[in-house]
Amino acid sequence: MTTLTLSDIAARHLLTSIKDDVLTITMNRPNKLNGWTMDMMESLKEAFSLANTDENVKAIILTGVGKYYSAGVNLAGTLKVMPPKALHELIVKNNQRLFEVFLNCEKPLLVAINGPAIGASVTSATLANCIVAADNATFSTPFSALGITPEGCSSYHFPRLLGEENCQRMLGKEGWKPTAEEALTVGLVQKVVPQALLMEEANRIAQDWITNKEERQFLANSSLKALQAANTSESVQLADAFMSAAFLKAQARFFFTKKKYAPSITFCMLWALRPLWARFL
Repeated sequence: MTTLTLSDIAARHLLTSIKDDVLTITMNRPNKLNGWTMDMMESLKEAFSLANTDENVKAIILTGVGKYYSAGVNLAGTLKVMPPKALHELIVKNNQRLFEVFLNCEKPLLVAINGPAIGASVTSATLANCIVAADNATFSTPFSALGITPEGCSSYHFPRLLGEENCQRMLGKEGWKPTAEEALTVGLVQKVVPQALLMEEANRIAQDWITNKEERQFLANSSLKALQAANTSESVQLADAFMSAAFLKAQARFFFTKKKYAPSITFCMLWALRPLWARFL
């Protein structure tokens, strides 16, 4: 068994192992629910880039350690104080780059969901060849509740994958959070197994792919070109939403309910002062 040679930062965020031509990438920040800070996202980019050029890697499994697969993007760890126009451009750039990590993956990709998955960790998972989920997994895409627009190509990909009705249930105001079995029923995941058997099943699938010379492809017969176009347009729409009054107000309310009063006050002030700084977008 070998590993990828990662930078020090990436090695603090990810565990990697290569066995029988299968690379397993494990998000290893369980105390932070494997949330996607900038460091975590850059670490994933590094690992996938190395995998693309490693002849010893013929299939990839992405999973998490701990109770959660991932709590999704950590907003506090990705946003910085800067002029409004520069911040808008940064959000566009970071969001687009995040999902390009998955879109540009050249090896067959299996995502093994070991627990609750939220936001970008859900939408990015659907850009794999296949998702296998533990029976305790749940899937949440609370974009509407946060006052932001869908990302991760989900505006294009989810209707094809789930059907329009179930897409709206997850991405719309209902904020439906399917269980693993419900996700299997609607087509969000392709297999559900007991938690204890998740990695055994993931490795079995990956080995079958290698034997059968599985190619990199996307669920629902979505094309790479169409997914790339969706990612580009969604990134701009997301940046617009992040700067909107609805998002700022929703964040203030969210942090208040979590008794995180300092960020709640910050978002309240940004919301109140938006008529002044919005002119500089």
